[in-house]
Amino acid sequence: MTNEKKLEWILRIGVAGEFLGHGVFAVLGKADWIKWTQQLTGLDLATATMFMTVVGAADILLAVLVLWKPMKPILLWMAFWGFWTALVRPLVGLPIWDFIERFANWAAPLALYYFYKSNNR
Repeated sequence: MTNEKKLEWILRIGVAGEFLGHGVFAVLGKADWIKWTQQLTGLDLATATMFMTVVGAADILLAVLVLWKPMKPILLWMAFWGFWTALVRPLVGLPIWDFIERFANWAAPLALYYFYKSNNR
Protein backbone atom coordinates (compact mmCIF):
# COMPACT_ATOMS: atom_id res chain seq x y z
CA MET A 1 0.00 0.00 0.00
CA THR A 2 1.40 3.39 -0.97
CA ASN A 3 1.90 6.21 1.52
CA GLU A 4 -0.79 8.17 -0.31
CA LYS A 5 -3.28 5.33 0.18
CA LYS A 6 -2.29 5.04 3.86
CA LEU A 7 -2.88 8.77 4.35
CA GLU A 8 -6.25 8.53 2.64
CA TRP A 9 -7.36 5.68 4.89
CA ILE A 10 -6.09 7.35 8.06
CA LEU A 11 -8.18 10.41 7.20
CA ARG A 12 -11.22 8.34 6.22
CA ILE A 13 -11.10 6.32 9.45
CA GLY A 14 -10.55 9.46 11.54
CA VAL A 15 -13.46 11.30 9.93
CA ALA A 16 -15.70 8.24 10.19
CA GLY A 17 -14.81 7.77 13.86
CA GLU A 18 -15.58 11.36 14.70
CA PHE A 19 -18.98 11.26 13.00
CA LEU A 20 -19.84 7.80 14.31
CA GLY A 21 -19.03 8.88 17.87
CA HIS A 22 -21.05 12.08 17.62
CA GLY A 23 -23.88 10.25 15.89
CA VAL A 24 -24.17 7.60 18.57
CA PHE A 25 -24.12 10.20 21.35
CA ALA A 26 -26.85 12.17 19.57
CA VAL A 27 -29.03 9.09 18.99
CA LEU A 28 -28.59 8.15 22.65
CA GLY A 29 -29.86 11.62 23.60
CA LYS A 30 -26.81 13.18 25.20
CA ALA A 31 -28.39 15.56 27.71
CA ASP A 32 -26.00 18.50 27.19
CA TRP A 33 -26.56 18.45 23.44
CA ILE A 34 -30.33 18.45 23.81
CA LYS A 35 -30.06 21.34 26.29
CA TRP A 36 -27.81 23.28 23.89
CA THR A 37 -30.22 22.63 21.02
CA GLN A 38 -33.02 24.04 23.14
CA GLN A 39 -30.89 27.00 24.19
CA LEU A 40 -29.94 27.90 20.60
CA THR A 41 -33.25 27.20 18.89
CA GLY A 42 -35.96 27.60 21.51
CA LEU A 43 -37.31 24.13 20.73
CA ASP A 44 -39.21 22.22 23.40
CA LEU A 45 -37.61 19.14 24.95
CA ALA A 46 -39.42 16.58 22.78
CA THR A 47 -38.64 18.39 19.53
CA ALA A 48 -35.01 19.00 20.50
CA THR A 49 -34.65 15.32 21.38
CA MET A 50 -36.15 14.25 18.05
CA PHE A 51 -33.90 16.72 16.23
CA MET A 52 -30.83 15.22 17.92
CA THR A 53 -31.97 11.72 16.97
CA VAL A 54 -32.28 12.72 13.31
CA VAL A 55 -28.92 14.52 13.39
CA GLY A 56 -27.34 11.49 15.03
CA ALA A 57 -28.72 9.12 12.41
CA ALA A 58 -27.41 11.43 9.67
CA ASP A 59 -23.98 11.54 11.31
CA ILE A 60 -23.86 7.74 11.49
CA LEU A 61 -24.86 7.51 7.83
CA LEU A 62 -22.09 9.98 6.93
CA ALA A 63 -19.56 7.92 8.91
CA VAL A 64 -20.46 4.82 6.91
CA LEU A 65 -20.48 6.77 3.65
CA VAL A 66 -16.98 8.18 4.14
CA LEU A 67 -15.69 4.63 4.56
CA TRP A 68 -17.69 3.20 1.67
CA LYS A 69 -17.62 5.97 -0.95
CA PRO A 70 -16.43 9.40 0.14
CA MET A 71 -17.73 12.28 -1.98
CA LYS A 72 -16.28 15.77 -2.05
CA PRO A 73 -19.55 17.71 -1.52
CA ILE A 74 -20.37 15.53 1.48
CA LEU A 75 -16.89 16.06 2.90
CA LEU A 76 -17.45 19.83 2.66
CA TRP A 77 -20.73 19.40 4.55
CA MET A 78 -18.91 17.34 7.17
CA ALA A 79 -16.29 20.08 7.54
CA PHE A 80 -19.03 22.69 7.96
CA TRP A 81 -20.95 20.53 10.43
CA GLY A 82 -17.79 19.73 12.41
CA PHE A 83 -17.01 23.46 12.59
CA TRP A 84 -20.55 24.30 13.68
CA THR A 85 -20.70 21.62 16.38
CA ALA A 86 -17.36 22.82 17.76
CA LEU A 87 -18.51 26.45 17.64
CA VAL A 88 -21.67 25.61 19.60
CA ARG A 89 -19.60 25.24 22.77
CA PRO A 90 -18.63 28.91 23.20
CA LEU A 91 -22.05 29.97 21.89
CA VAL A 92 -23.70 28.22 24.86
CA GLY A 93 -21.23 29.66 27.36
CA LEU A 94 -18.36 27.17 27.46
CA PRO A 95 -14.78 28.45 27.19
CA ILE A 96 -13.32 29.14 23.75
CA TRP A 97 -10.91 26.27 24.43
CA ASP A 98 -13.79 23.83 23.99
CA PHE A 99 -14.01 25.12 20.42
CA ILE A 100 -10.28 25.08 19.81
CA GLU A 101 -9.79 21.53 21.07
CA ARG A 102 -12.31 20.40 18.44
CA PHE A 103 -10.50 21.81 15.42
CA ALA A 104 -9.96 18.25 14.13
CA ASN A 105 -13.77 17.86 13.88
CA TRP A 106 -13.76 20.14 10.85
CA ALA A 107 -10.11 20.01 9.80
CA ALA A 108 -10.02 16.25 9.14
CA PRO A 109 -12.96 16.22 6.69
CA LEU A 110 -11.58 19.37 5.06
CA ALA A 111 -8.15 17.73 4.71
CA LEU A 112 -9.76 14.67 3.13
CA TYR A 113 -11.69 16.93 0.75
CA TYR A 114 -8.46 18.64 -0.37
CA PHE A 115 -6.71 15.27 -0.60
CA TYR A 116 -9.32 14.14 -3.13
CA LYS A 117 -9.40 17.50 -4.88
CA SER A 118 -5.62 17.54 -5.36
CA ASN A 119 -5.70 13.99 -6.71
CA ASN A 120 -8.66 14.75 -9.04
CA ARG A 121 -10.90 12.14 -7.45
